[in-house]
Amino acid sequence: MASRITCEVHDESPVTVVHLHGELDLGTMRSVHTVLDRCLSAQPDALVVDLEDVTVADRLALSVFAATARQAAGWPAVPVLVCAPPSDAAAWLAESTTCRVVPVHRDCAEATRLAGEVAAPRLRARLEPVAGACRRARELVGEACGRWNAPELVGPASLVLSELVGNVVRHAHTPMQVTLTLRRPYLHVAVTDGSRSAARPNNPGLRAEGGRGLMLVRETAQRWGSVPLADGKVVWAVVPAN
Repeated sequence: MASRITCEVHDESPVTVVHLHGELDLGTMRSVHTVLDRCLSAQPDALVVDLEDVTVADRLALSVFAATARQAAGWPAVPVLVCAPPSDAAAWLAESTTCRVVPVHRDCAEATRLAGEVAAPRLRARLEPVAGACRRARELVGEACGRWNAPELVGPASLVLSELVGNVVRHAHTPMQVTLTLRRPYLHVAVTDGSRSAARPNNPGLRAEGGRGLMLVRETAQRWGSVPLADGKVVWAVVPAN
């Protein structure tokens, strides 16, 4: 049976816009959450959800946007905005706690513009799985922390990022994308590679440059995680930036 809702994704870099079409209810909200989650895994600067062509059949289904925003706040530090809801949905959003978590705007153009303004400072770089990758990762941390006037983060963030990059060099053997995002009170660190093998800190084979591996990432970071992607995975960590 065809879905009662479709999700049209536009990567209008650096902001991703998702246009929903159809009926949002407790059944279709699951597919919406899946699409939004996939969009977040690409780590855009912001995510805008356009509700102009949506009929809301159950007001409880609107909670999918608050759930997505709370998830995105933890990782990948991406602001989530909603725009152009129909009048009944706009009223329900205003009455619920969702508006406290997800800003609601009148149209897509306004939301996209504001999303760009509230996006966190971010640095991205592509690295090859070579011996000098860990050194380059530490240089990127120094560059980012200097740009953002956060010298106190250089030590712990360099340690975490070099371990994540070293793990890719030794085990995934694929090119990788490194992303650093400062959304206080945390610095978010992420490495995307082309291997779908899950990262587990209790696996003695997962050792990085210094031989300490993901156990050290777990000890240094506030929290960390591994998210599977269609063509690999992203391993992320959150370092306190007080």
